[in-house]
Amino acid sequence: MDSIRTLMDGILDYAGLFPPADLEMGPTVDNYAKHRACNDSWMLSRLIVPVSRFEEFERHAEKLLPVSNDPAQDDCWVISALTAPAGEDLFADHIDAIEAFNERHVARGAGAVVVDTIECRASNPAEIDNALEQLPESIFPYFELDHRTDIRGLVAAMAGMDAGAKVRSGGITPDLHPTPAELARFIIACSGAEVPFKATAGLHHPLRHHADAVGCDQFGFLNVFIGGCLAWWGDDLSEDDLAALLDARSLDDFSITPDTIGWGECVIDLPRIEEARERFCHGFGSCSFIEPLEDLVKLELLRPDAATT
Repeated sequence: MDSIRTLMDGILDYAGLFPPADLEMGPTVDNYAKHRACNDSWMLSRLIVPVSRFEEFERHAEKLLPVSNDPAQDDCWVISALTAPAGEDLFADHIDAIEAFNERHVARGAGAVVVDTIECRASNPAEIDNALEQLPESIFPYFELDHRTDIRGLVAAMAGMDAGAKVRSGGITPDLHPTPAELARFIIACSGAEVPFKATAGLHHPLRHHADAVGCDQFGFLNVFIGGCLAWWGDDLSEDDLAALLDARSLDDFSITPDTIGWGECVIDLPRIEEARERFCHGFGSCSFIEPLEDLVKLELLRPDAATT
């Protein structure tokens, strides 16, 4: 399915350090190295690492990193760093730590790794403005917004800027999960302002389902990113329509061909899927890389030899 491969290309940031996997740093960097070397590394993007754990990361990753004096090379590892909230004094210290980290790994013979993205919470437009003033041009920020509040002012603060929004699409307790209506409102607000987004937490399976371990319904990554692509292109896709799409629990609810993906009357082809992913719905964080691959194989959306190293 070229349509699914285009939709999923570089979509997953590996977050093995975080629940429910909760791995130590050693197994996390080992897994990331293995996933980068497997046949399906095309679906993998960044490694998620808190700034506070940079020293631990470097200690465990030292022997795994490509050796180069050019972090722009193709095999360079790429990190999305979790920083202190944008409104805290520690945020500036974390940006300094990121710049120092990048400088260390530019040196000849150093491990080829670079932080090019950060993720942090923001609660008002002023925090976003101040954070953007402190960031070097080489760092792209995602500001995590509270989906339970009116986010339009915060999204507006990012409009026209080199920045994106982040939504928490799940968690380890039911109260951390937005409703389909809340997630639809977030995606529509970002689409209207042309602000790209990423999601994190709870997106362990392709389709909407009930997670017994958490005790609530969780979103599927296909629902969220098909919905995001259609919201980017579909002027006639209302919040109610998107909420219904996000709540769909069967592959039969979608129209998926090798060259198109659709929901109801809204259908997009490969170039539109590619552009929506590039410009709008960037990706999601997951503590598992293999599980999403295996699920896509079970749905016969990827070839049977996927999810192999």
